[in-house]
Amino acid sequence: MPEFIPTPTDSPVADELLGEYFTSRELGMPGYHTFRPDPALFAGDAGVFLVVEVDDSPVGCGGVRMLSPVRGELKHVWVRPEARGTGLGRALVVELERRAASLGATEVVLDTNERLEAAQNLYRTSGYEQVEPYNDNPNATHWFLKPL
Repeated sequence: MPEFIPTPTDSPVADELLGEYFTSRELGMPGYHTFRPDPALFAGDAGVFLVVEVDDSPVGCGGVRMLSPVRGELKHVWVRPEARGTGLGRALVVELERRAASLGATEVVLDTNERLEAAQNLYRTSGYEQVEPYNDNPNATHWFLKPL
């Protein structure tokens, strides 16, 4: 059973997971721009960053930050390769949506890259609809929205 643990983005475990996340993006997408998340954007009323643990072992992470009082944004949703295909990614998205709603969000947005086909499939099958760009993220090629 996965545990979703609120964790500061600059904690050692979050830093390790985010390092793996960014390395995987850089290796798979030449020219990828890395932006380490500001811990303040994922704390208190601004948002939350979660570490996913299974049997006391960290296997993934992701966060939601509030862009407005009613709009949350999913960020850095990632599961270690050995834990993929187990439903943890979907469970993490559901938990992040729940956390966004508890912060007041009535909708959630996210951006992703065309090379991340599995991620796009996860979002589409989780009820996200593709929308026009809502930000200028240089890594993004696809933007999604889901009403909560």
